[in-house]
Amino acid sequence: MKVNIAEFIISAVGPDQYPDDSLPEVALAGRSNVGKSSLINRMINRKNLARTSSTPGKTQHMNYYRINEDSMYFVDFPGYGYAKVSKTQRAVWGKMVEKYLSERDTLKLVLLIVDLRHSPTSNDKMMFDWLKHYDLPMCVVATKADKIPKTRWQKHIKTMKQELGVLPGDNFIPFSS
Repeated sequence: MKVNIAEFIISAVGPDQYPDDSLPEVALAGRSNVGKSSLINRMINRKNLARTSSTPGKTQHMNYYRINEDSMYFVDFPGYGYAKVSKTQRAVWGKMVEKYLSERDTLKLVLLIVDLRHSPTSNDKMMFDWLKHYDLPMCVVATKADKIPKTRWQKHIKTMKQELGVLPGDNFIPFSS
């Protein structure tokens, strides 16, 4: 799909703020600083519509980006795992994301973003298992592939797939912004 127009719509914290136009939604989930915003910017061919930061935890709401006016939304979740916020705040984010994932009818795909350079975290595994358990459509996107030599990609991909429990037929894409 060619992206002609991409615009930030809203930072939502609950269902009363979600867009109600019934456009399909693609959610991006992953730990803090894994490259969700960079992936969004690359997919829409823009440099900084989705804000990137070297400080984990900058995304604190569910950020909606409308693609091609009436095509779809990308929904950027707060990162899980390490972030310079309280455990209470992380718990609030977790409940917000879980409610969205379990109740949002317009959700069509979850991109689970992991860092190809490292083994998946316990939170990555938990999110993967949760999405599988609830049979949500998912694609694992392994970012930061450019940070390892191409000759070692297959080793890292194999390790990531094994540790997450990715099965043949599951969607898995190595990616570099």
